[in-house]
Amino acid sequence: MSVMPGAVHRAQTQAVIAALFDDANDISVAVGVRDPRAPQPPTLADEAAHLRQALEPRQREFAAGRAAARDAMAQLGLDPMAIPAAADRAPLWPQGVRGSISHSNSLCAAVLTRDAASLGVDIEADMPLDADLLSTICSDHEQARIAGPDQLWLAKLIFSAKEASYKAQYPLTQMLFGFDHLDVALDLPGRAFTATFLKPAGDFVAGDKLPGRFDQIQGHLVTAAWADKSLFKGA
Repeated sequence: MSVMPGAVHRAQTQAVIAALFDDANDISVAVGVRDPRAPQPPTLADEAAHLRQALEPRQREFAAGRAAARDAMAQLGLDPMAIPAAADRAPLWPQGVRGSISHSNSLCAAVLTRDAASLGVDIEADMPLDADLLSTICSDHEQARIAGPDQLWLAKLIFSAKEASYKAQYPLTQMLFGFDHLDVALDLPGRAFTATFLKPAGDFVAGDKLPGRFDQIQGHLVTAAWADKSLFKGA
């Protein structure tokens, strides 16, 4: 895959990712996109302190993620601000901003909002899941729903959907959990999915659902999920 050829292509990619949030009612989402293989602006303040021992490709991906986030900040009318990493490596967003960053070695995206919602985005190579990981990522029930010749590709999509959903819920719950905490049901014609909590997480109870959508972009699977207090039972 060649390097993304400039602002026009970048704008097209931003539009595709932004459209993943079209079903997120009353949530205004800004999207920034960068190519980690291209030169990036320097990081700000002490953002990359934890990467001093990291290999150069990881440093580039980190810088691309922060640059993409600042692109999205500009769309929200915000000045460029540092986005340091917390002890758990999650971005520490400026007050009043929530967002998510994901990247491959050739595509990085950041999604931000100033609304009362939490966002999750995930980018994965558009290829089947390693068969050895199937039972780790997907429950027996999920495996049965995607049985057939495309099972491993669909399992990769479920993996990405769980990653995006995890990122969406984490700022609300501050809870770490595994793949068995969520059940993902795919709506392939609608290019959508629903992630259902099988166990409690913060104010979420078993049975609560997070909506999401997916698309295929430049050899990648991109998934998006969102969460807000209205999704809690009893809210």
